[in-house]
Amino acid sequence: MSFDLGLEGLRALVTGGTKGIGAAVVAVLHEQGAQVMSVARSADDSTPESVHFIAADLGTAAGCEMTTEAVIKKFGGVDIIVNILGGSSAPGGGFAVLDDEQWENALDLNLMAAVRVDRALLPGMLERGAGVIIHVTSIQRELPLPESTTAYAAAKAALATYSKSLSKEVTPKGVRVVRVSPGWVETDASVALAQRLAQQAGTDYEGGKQIIMQALGGIPLGRPAKPSEVADLIAFLVSPRAASISGTEYVIDGGTVPTV
Repeated sequence: MSFDLGLEGLRALVTGGTKGIGAAVVAVLHEQGAQVMSVARSADDSTPESVHFIAADLGTAAGCEMTTEAVIKKFGGVDIIVNILGGSSAPGGGFAVLDDEQWENALDLNLMAAVRVDRALLPGMLERGAGVIIHVTSIQRELPLPESTTAYAAAKAALATYSKSLSKEVTPKGVRVVRVSPGWVETDASVALAQRLAQQAGTDYEGGKQIIMQALGGIPLGRPAKPSEVADLIAFLVSPRAASISGTEYVIDGGTVPTV
């Protein structure tokens, strides 16, 4: 971004901060002068040296506790939380292959990680009467793909409802809560998926992208979003420039969701 967002010196925690959208958010917040702590299961060479990193599994209560304790010890609290962590490892095959373990994994990763991190760090924000929490949901809460992402989509829908309720509770106390709902984003994982589909269909990478877009019902923009585009939106939303925005959801999907 070419303009000052007023983030200099603010303390930010970014979950899932080493890949895709998370890495892009870490980069832009760091570029804007924020003190950033990134958490993921493993480090990444692209993380700026001055960004603090915690290796933790936020899909567990213990990993969330370790992370929030480290944040409080290092920063004394946070001004910004960006809960990006999410994903699905469920197999294809629809509802029948989703046993209790698959459902629990989806909920722990996509809902409970955010709940646990917020629960530990939000009291400090409320005490100061200031702060911003971003919950990254997904358009799949409205457009689930039943072959493989039912549990993921349901967990993201739960995250969206939790986020809306939290915003109603804490916005009057000075803490803004905003949802960002991406569609298909061209991360390393999605590139690999498109390449795999292309190989199976005997086409090239662009052909693989078209297969994914058709499965989504089409993307009017004609392409997936870039991680940096989602990160720029999030950076604006956590900044003082967005001081009157809370309790709402920003969809960034190239027009995929066919609603007014």
